[in-house]
Amino acid sequence: MKEIKKYSRYIITISIIVSFVFLFTKCIDKEKEKTVSAPPTTKVNFDEFAGSDACISCHKNIYNKHILTAHYLTTRPALEKYIKGSFEPGKNKYVYDSNMTVMMEKRDSGFFQVGYYQGIERITKRFDIIFGSASKGQTYATRFKNRIYQLPVSYFTAAKQWANSPQFPTHPVIFNRPITSRCLECHSTFAQKISAPGVEPEEFNRDHIIYGVDCEKCHGPAAKHVAFQTQNPTDTVGKYIINPAKFTREQKLDLCGLCHGGRLQKTTASFQFTAGDKLTDYFNIDQTPPNPDSIDVHGNQFGLLRASKCFKMSTTMTCITCHNTHENERGQTALFSQRCMSCHNDQTAHTCKMTATIGNAIKQDCINCHMPLKSSNSITELIAGQKNPTAAMIRSHFIAIYPDETKKIMTTIISHTKKNKH
Repeated sequence: MKEIKKYSRYIITISIIVSFVFLFTKCIDKEKEKTVSAPPTTKVNFDEFAGSDACISCHKNIYNKHILTAHYLTTRPALEKYIKGSFEPGKNKYVYDSNMTVMMEKRDSGFFQVGYYQGIERITKRFDIIFGSASKGQTYATRFKNRIYQLPVSYFTAAKQWANSPQFPTHPVIFNRPITSRCLECHSTFAQKISAPGVEPEEFNRDHIIYGVDCEKCHGPAAKHVAFQTQNPTDTVGKYIINPAKFTREQKLDLCGLCHGGRLQKTTASFQFTAGDKLTDYFNIDQTPPNPDSIDVHGNQFGLLRASKCFKMSTTMTCITCHNTHENERGQTALFSQRCMSCHNDQTAHTCKMTATIGNAIKQDCINCHMPLKSSNSITELIAGQKNPTAAMIRSHFIAIYPDETKKIMTTIISHTKKNKH
């Protein structure tokens, strides 16, 4: 009898311990669930930004030039004055097939992409955000609650008409491709994500987005700077602001590499990288030597530059060696050629071998010879009625000798010289 009681007490004791362990484990699991589902702690917040308009009073000249750049125009609200495609009857549709057509329509409440199946309106989505400066094209996004979705029809500048959005299927026609925080990280200065980690599609506070790549993308959040300089107008040494001109070479490259470094794998939340930070603290970076043949000309300009002999032989070359990010210099080949010649000149003994043949004209165009326009594999748009998409032509940042391009340049120069003689 004593043994039975002793055994019973033993069983009860074990049961209590097991129950305690079970309950304790459940508590830990719940704590883990709370940790996973809680919004991420961020070091950069919307309230820290002043907006580029706040820069005008002190930096009006720079501001007026910067708002004309592709960086600044890379996202905007979808206002009529910014949308490049036509809404005129006969010019406002994209025909997918005999059953499906998407019409671009202006209505009393805004601009819409309207899907008609067999002539009947089936889906209507508003133009809310423009992506792209229109130098190559524009694509558009619509909001649904706190989510952002890319629309199926884009504007292709080279063709001056509506086209199927890059990489979009034509069957079925979709209106719900999510715009992610990583997309916005390169196409805006800041967007506040409000959904928990791992929740997709991601959600954003529509009132806490700063469109375009503006001043604070490269100079850091400036609310504190603006407040101080407003209260201390005679203090000419900028306080609480980042000056990229003082960066090391790697800091400058990391800043540009955030958006021009290819498909980077995030290790932290978007928009936490600030100018001056190390990119490797926020992304997994492929450290293998880049192969220019495997890099698309869109999106990874730094990878192409890094593979170039010019870059490898220099200890100081960065993106801003050739680019003034405050100004729109697109198409100014002579200007860029002069920057090439700041390194490739008689003093450095690194001159182009075609100098004697081409003569003075070489000062006008190093770019088309050594950084030609190439077809992008990722930015391709299908024009209505065509079977194959048309690629956007984007300048390669792999600086090299391209024999075929040299022949084209030489043919043009010789032809121009003969005409002048006659």
